Amino acid sequence: MTAPLLELRDVGKDYGSVIALDGISTTVRAGEVTCVLGDNGAGKSTLIKILSGVHRADRGQLLLDGQPTAFGSPREALDAGIATVYQDLAMIPLMAIWRNFFLGAEPTRGWGPFRRFDAARAKETTRRELAAMGIDIRDPDQPVGTLSGGERQSVAIARAVHFGARVLILDEPTSALGVKQAGVVLRYVAQARDRGVGVVLITHNPHHAHPVGDRFLVLNRGRSLGEFAKADVSREELTRLMAGGAELDQLAHDARAPVDLIESTYRRLRNGR
Repeated sequence: MTAPLLELRDVGKDYGSVIALDGISTTVRAGEVTCVLGDNGAGKSTLIKILSGVHRADRGQLLLDGQPTAFGSPREALDAGIATVYQDLAMIPLMAIWRNFFLGAEPTRGWGPFRRFDAARAKETTRRELAAMGIDIRDPDQPVGTLSGGERQSVAIARAVHFGARVLILDEPTSALGVKQAGVVLRYVAQARDRGVGVVLITHNPHHAHPVGDRFLVLNRGRSLGEFAKADVSREELTRLMAGGAELDQLAHDARAPVDLIESTYRRLRNGR
């Protein structure tokens, strides 16, 4: 068992009188996927902001490589190897794939006033890094906007891995994708994990989380419902936790009631009553 890359200990965050997070603890290890699950309003977005340096926790500790730390900005978190891929992906649709891949970190050649963008190197590196992740892009010169949602997500993941991300935070990467494209993205999540990256997968879908996750943190209204290893929890149990056990049973009862009424009425009519 390796030491955690990133660890949260009893972390809490308030916005005025609203408790966004309270007593949250979890770990992120190299070569593992930690899935953070919860419905809308569970606190997932606040957790992302704390991990990525947008906000500081009001309570508890954030540890990086076992040392207490507090990021003052997203740049500090990125410099520490924590990369966040948000749902909007921070890409420019009309620009080529290779330009988006190096957006803000363009390789150059020459020196002084003669320094210029090394387009040939950027294209070759983009093609090589995407191929290493198993991503088959037809032409790196095509605009990012022509790619499918799953392909854009895969480019964003490969970009983060290339620039040295030790911890990769993915914000609902499959929320707007169909079944096939979601499967593509999850395959690249697994490949990033296999390359030794610690992945934090934020999602509200246990059907997407369970196949690739190694540990699961379930949030509900800012509080933890528990952290589980994959061997200790099934997909059905994750779904039940997210829905709330009693609420799910009541929903099943309410959904069944009209069916029972129809069936009993049919039996009476068939029996001539």
